[in-house]
Amino acid sequence: QVQLVESGGGLVQPGGSLRLSCAASGSIFSIYAMGWFRQVPGKQRESVAAITSGGSTNYGDSVKGRFTISRDNAKNTVYLQMDRLKPEDTAVYYCNTQYRLGIPGDYWGQGTQVTVSS
Repeated sequence: QVQLVESGGGLVQPGGSLRLSCAASGSIFSIYAMGWFRQVPGKQRESVAAITSGGSTNYGDSVKGRFTISRDNAKNTVYLQMDRLKPEDTAVYYCNTQYRLGIPGDYWGQGTQVTVSS
C-alpha cells in the first residue's frame, strides 16, 4: 500500500507561483514514477508532469517551460513548482503513482485546488 498526501494549492494571481508537495509513505520501493494529473470540469483529465525513480521527467505541452517537477528522496516527497501561472491552469491537481510517465498507477492523493484569478 502507498499513501499520498498532497498540499500547496490555493488562490494565486496570473503570473504568480505555487509549489505543490506530495509526500509518499508505505511501500514506496515499488513506485516507478510519480506525478500530477489535473482535472477541469468538462475537460479531459490531463497529465501535467511526472518524474521517475531515476529522475527522468516529462511535462504536458501546456505547462512545459513553466512547471518543474522535482523530488527529495530524504523526505519521500515530490514537488511541482508552478511559475507564471495562467487562468487556464485552474484545476484540481491530483498527485499519483504512475506505471510509466503519464500512465496512472494505483494510488492517488486527495487532490488540491489551484485557482489562478485576478
